[in-house]
Amino acid sequence: MTTADLLGKIIQVVAALAVFSLVIGLILFLIDKAPKRGRDYWQLALFLAPTLILLVLGLIYPAIRTTLLSFTNSKGEWAGLDNFVWMFTQPAALITLGNTVIWVVVAPLVSTAIGLAYAVFIDKSRGEKYFKALVFMPMAISFVGAGIIWRFVYDFRSGGAEQIGLLNQIVVWLGGSPVQWLQSSPVNTLLLIVVMVWIQTGFAMVILSAAIKGVPAEQLEAAQLDGTNGWQRFSNVVLPGIRGSLVVVLTTISIATLKVFDIVRTMTAGNFNTSVIANEMYTQAFRAGEPGRGSALALILFLLVLPIVVYNVRVLRKQREIR
Repeated sequence: MTTADLLGKIIQVVAALAVFSLVIGLILFLIDKAPKRGRDYWQLALFLAPTLILLVLGLIYPAIRTTLLSFTNSKGEWAGLDNFVWMFTQPAALITLGNTVIWVVVAPLVSTAIGLAYAVFIDKSRGEKYFKALVFMPMAISFVGAGIIWRFVYDFRSGGAEQIGLLNQIVVWLGGSPVQWLQSSPVNTLLLIVVMVWIQTGFAMVILSAAIKGVPAEQLEAAQLDGTNGWQRFSNVVLPGIRGSLVVVLTTISIATLKVFDIVRTMTAGNFNTSVIANEMYTQAFRAGEPGRGSALALILFLLVLPIVVYNVRVLRKQREIR
C-alpha cells in the first residue's frame, strides 16, 4: 500500500468518526428538553465545528473534486462529456457495465433466496445454532481472503499435471478434461459471483431468521386453523411479515455488490471480460493514467447506489408508518 493509499484510508476513517460524532451530538442536543438559549446554540456550533470541518475535508470536498475530475482528460484539461461517451461506447467499457448489471441482479437475489430458504428450513430445528454458525462463518472472511480461497478451488494445471483445484479435480474424477475456469468467458463472471453469494448468504440468513421469529405465532396458528398448508402460511403470513427485512437484505447486498472490487481484483484482476465498475475505476485511475475516466466511473457508481438507498429509506419509512 502506498503512502497516498494509506492517507486516503486514514481520511476515510476520520470522516466516518466525524459523521458518527456529528449524529450523536445532534441527537443529544435535540432530546434535551431544557429551554435553549442563544448561548446553547453557539456551544453546539463550536462542538460540531471540528466534525463539520473533517466531514467537508474527508467526504464533501473529495466528492466535488471527483465530480469535476470526471469532466477532464488525462492531462487535466476540460473534456466535457468525453469520459461518459467513452464509458457507453467502447466495447470494453460496455462489458464492464454489463458485468456489473449481472452482478447486481444475480448476487443479491441468489444470496437472499438461499438465505431465506435456509432460515425457513432450519427454524426451530435441533442444532439450529450450529447450522447457522456454519453458514455465517464466511462472513468472517475478508473479500480478499475469500477470493484467494476460491481461486484455489478454480485452479487449473496444464500439461497433464495433477489438479489441485477442487472443481477441476471433480471434473477429472468424472472423466472430463480440466477447464481454465477463470479464463473462460462468460462462465468466469458467474463463478466470481459464487464467491459473493457464499459470503453474503450468511448475512441474509441471520437477518431473515430473526425476522421470521418475530412473526406473531397467533397469526400462524390462525392460518393453520383456517386449513392452510405450509406454503400458504409462508406466502400469506410469513412473507408479508418480513417484507421490511427482505428489503433491507436485498438493498444491503445490492450496494455491497455494486462496490465489489476485492474479489475481482484478487481472482482475475478484471481480465478475461470479468471487470466491474469498481475494478475498472481503479484500473483507469491508477494503472492506465486516466483519472478522468476513473472519476467518471466513480460518479456512475454513486448514481447507481443512490436510488437503492432512497428506496430502502422509503420502504422503512412506510413500514414505520404502518406500525
